[in-house]
Amino acid sequence: MKSKFLTAGLIAAMMVPAVAQAQTREIERDRREVREERRDYRDAQRYGDRKDVREARRDYNDARKDYRESVRDWRQDKRYQNYRAPFRYQQFRVGSTLRSSYYAPNYRPAWDSRWGVPRAGRFQTYVRHYNDLLLVNTRNGKVIRVYRNHFRWR
Repeated sequence: MKSKFLTAGLIAAMMVPAVAQAQTREIERDRREVREERRDYRDAQRYGDRKDVREARRDYNDARKDYRESVRDWRQDKRYQNYRAPFRYQQFRVGSTLRSSYYAPNYRPAWDSRWGVPRAGRFQTYVRHYNDLLLVNTRNGKVIRVYRNHFRWR
């Protein structure tokens, strides 16, 4: 049992898109750099002269700019954009049946480990419906699981 779980975890980890991982690593690296530059800036304010403060402030501002650009690039990634459906919002419940147009490929975001949801199984797919994330059985259109306001942070 334990080896099956470990194997499934390793397979899932290998299937995460490399681009998404690289972008996430870049954002984490930039965030860490902002923290370091902020600490250096505070130290320069406490113990340095005007020149040290000016250089530290410039480095801190550059680090913040790099971080903002990384986040903007991540948000502008085309894989996360086409999710608005051409119909008004409807709250789905577990057991609801969807028409096939609701889970067309345009509304199926690629699975990403940052979402904190398990991978979809066989004949299942995740569907973004406004801020909700639905797990749908593609054979019969039944909603298996609903994650309400899952994309509210976007």
